[in-house]
Amino acid sequence: MDEIKNQYINREISWLHFNARVLQEAADISVPLIERLRFLGIFSNNLDEFFKVRYATVKRIALSGKTGKSVLGGAKATDLMDDITQIVINQQTESLKILSAIEQELEGENIYMINETEVTPEQSEFIRTYFMEKVSPALATIMLNDLTSMPNLRDSAGYLAVKMVLKPEKEAKGVRNFIAPPKREIRYALVEIPKTVDRFVVLPDQGEKHYIIILDDLIRYCLGSIFNIFPYESLSAHMIKITRDAELDIDSDLSKSFIEKISSSVKGRKISEPVRFVYDKSIDKDTLSFLKHKLRIDDTDSVIPGGRYHNRRDYMNFPSLGRQDLMYKRFPPLPIKGLNMEVSLFSQIANKDFLQYAPYHTFSYVIKFLREAAIDPAVKSIKITVYRLAENSQVASSLINAVKNGKDVTVQIELQARFDEEANIQYAEQLQSEGVKLIFGVQGLKVHSKICVIEREEAGRLQRYGFISTGNFNEATARIYTDYTLFTADQSILKELIRVFDFFETNYKINKYKHLIVSPHYTKSVFGKLIQREIDNARAGRPAYIKIKMNSFTSYKMVDKLYEASREGVRVQMIIRGTCCLIPGVPGMSENIEAISIVDRFLEHTRLFIFCNNNDPKVFISSADWMTRNLDFRVEVGVPIYDPDIKKELMDTYEICWSDNVKARVFSEKHDNAYKKNNLAKVRSQFATYEYYLKKAVVN
Repeated sequence: MDEIKNQYINREISWLHFNARVLQEAADISVPLIERLRFLGIFSNNLDEFFKVRYATVKRIALSGKTGKSVLGGAKATDLMDDITQIVINQQTESLKILSAIEQELEGENIYMINETEVTPEQSEFIRTYFMEKVSPALATIMLNDLTSMPNLRDSAGYLAVKMVLKPEKEAKGVRNFIAPPKREIRYALVEIPKTVDRFVVLPDQGEKHYIIILDDLIRYCLGSIFNIFPYESLSAHMIKITRDAELDIDSDLSKSFIEKISSSVKGRKISEPVRFVYDKSIDKDTLSFLKHKLRIDDTDSVIPGGRYHNRRDYMNFPSLGRQDLMYKRFPPLPIKGLNMEVSLFSQIANKDFLQYAPYHTFSYVIKFLREAAIDPAVKSIKITVYRLAENSQVASSLINAVKNGKDVTVQIELQARFDEEANIQYAEQLQSEGVKLIFGVQGLKVHSKICVIEREEAGRLQRYGFISTGNFNEATARIYTDYTLFTADQSILKELIRVFDFFETNYKINKYKHLIVSPHYTKSVFGKLIQREIDNARAGRPAYIKIKMNSFTSYKMVDKLYEASREGVRVQMIIRGTCCLIPGVPGMSENIEAISIVDRFLEHTRLFIFCNNNDPKVFISSADWMTRNLDFRVEVGVPIYDPDIKKELMDTYEICWSDNVKARVFSEKHDNAYKKNNLAKVRSQFATYEYYLKKAVVN
C-alpha cells in the first residue's frame, strides 16, 4: 500500500487543496474587496457540499467496518476522516483571519460591519422595526429542555443556540403567566436563522458611511423580544450548524413512478445522518455538551470549532452597495465571429460549424437556436438532455413553445442531478404537463451528456442540426462557468447523437460510434487508445504530446496510463481546476508531466483533449472528466473537432491558459498550491482569453 500512497494523492485531500485555492482568491489583495468576500462564500459553500457528499461517503465506509483503501487511494477511512477534520479546522481558522482582514479594509472604504453591541440609538429604531416586520414572523424557536426527542434540524441551516439563565422565584417579578423556578435554572433553545430574510441587512447610511449588520446579530440584538415571557437573568446565543449526508436512498417500490421515488428520496435527505457539526468556539462548555448529547453527535462526525458566524456561503450574495469599484469590471459577452443572430442560425450552421465559448461569448446563441426551432414550420422534432436548468429557464420555455407549435419534443431530464433534484422534478412535471415527452435516463447511470438534435425537413428529406456542450444549458451559470458548445450540421455526428437518444429508451442495446466518444462503454477505452498512440509514436521517435483540460482527474486507471506515457517520453500538460490524484514531476514515474490549476473570476468548467498524433492534432471536447463515475457510471458524450478554424481556436485558448502566470497554481509533490512563476510577460488567462475573442469580434 505504500507504493499506492506514493503514486496517487487521495481524492478527498486533493479536493481540500482545491478549496484552499479558492481561499487564496479571498486572500489575494489584487482581487476587488467585495469579490474577495464572495470567494469566502464560495469556499464555505464548497465545504458544505464536500461534507454532504465526500465526507459522508468516507463515513459510510468507516461504519461498514471496511478500510476503504482500494477506493480511497491507499488511505484508511477512519484515518482519512481525522485528516479531513484537521485540514478543515486549519482552513476555517485561516478563513476567519482573511475575513477579519477584509472587514478592516472595508472600513477604509466606509463600509462597516457592525454587531449587536455596536448599534447606535438611531440604528436601534430601524433594527427593532425591521425585526418586528420582517424577521419575527419568519422565526422558528425550539425550547429544548423538556423535549424527549430532538426535532430534526435542517441540513446546513444556521441556528442560534440560546442559553437562558432564569431568575429564582424570589427574584422574578413583573413577568406574568410564567411560574418562576424555586432556584436558578438553565434553559436551552434554538432559534433558526430564516432563509427567507436577507442575511446582510443594510442599515441607513450616515453621510458617506455604509453600515451592514448580519441577520444573526440583528436577532441577537432582539433576543429579549423573543424570550420576554421568561424571567431571565441572562441570555447568550452562539451559532451552530449541522451538515447531513446528501446520498439519495431510492425506493424500490415498483408501483411508484421515478419522479415519486426521487421526490421521496429528496425529502428523506432532510432527516439523514449528520456528518458535520460546526459550532462557535466561544460557546459555553455546558451548552456544547448539552447540544451534542441532544443531537447525538458521535466520534464518526466531524466536529469543527468555528467563528461567530457560520453559513458564510451567504457571502456569495454580499450586497454591492453600488460600489462597482469594489467588484470585477464587467466583461460584456461577445458575438461569435461569423454567426449572425439577425439571420437564421440553421442556414449558417448548414455551411459551417461554430463554437460558442461561454462566458466570453453570449449564451443567447443556444436560446436563439431553440427558439428558432420552436417556430420554424420545417422543424419536426427536438431532442435534448437536461441536467441543470436556470431558475427561470428560457431553455424550458423554448421547448414548451415548440410543443405548442406542434413539434415532437423529447427531453431526457436527469432527476438525480446533485442538489438540483427538486428543481428538476418541478421542471419535469411542468414539461410533462405541456406535452413534452420525458425520458428519465438509464437505470444505474446518470445522464450527464449535454446534447441536442433538431430534425428539419428540407427538400423532402430530414436534415439534422444540433449542438454538443461541455456544460449545462443554463443561462445563469453560463455567465460564470467557462464551457464550449459546438453547433454543427455534420450528419455523421448527428446520426450518432440520435443513437445516444435511442440508448436512453432501449438501453439493453449498446451502439457503436465512429465519431463520438460515449460513456459508459467507450470513453475510457477510446482515450486509452489515443494515449497509447502517443506512446507508440514516442517509442518510434516521432513527435508525441498530450494536452488536457478538465475539472477533475481521479481515475487511477487513467492516471496509470499517463504515468506509462510519461515514462516513454510523451510530454503531458494538464490544466485541472479541482481534484487531481496524479502527482506530476516525480522522477521515474511522471517527470514528463506538468499540471496546473487556474482559479479566477470565472469557474473553469471546460473539458478539452488534444493529442499530437504525429503533428496532425486530434482535438476533442467532452462532458466527461476522467473520473470513475464519468467513465463508468454516467452517460457522457465527447465529440471530435473537424473544422480547422475551431480546432485552431481550441488549441489557441489552451495555450493561453497554459501560459497563465498570474492565477495558475502548480501541482507538485509538495501540494502547496504555489503560484506558477516565470520571467515572461504577465498572462492572466481569463482576461487574455476575453481579449482574444474581442479581437475576433472587432473584425467580425
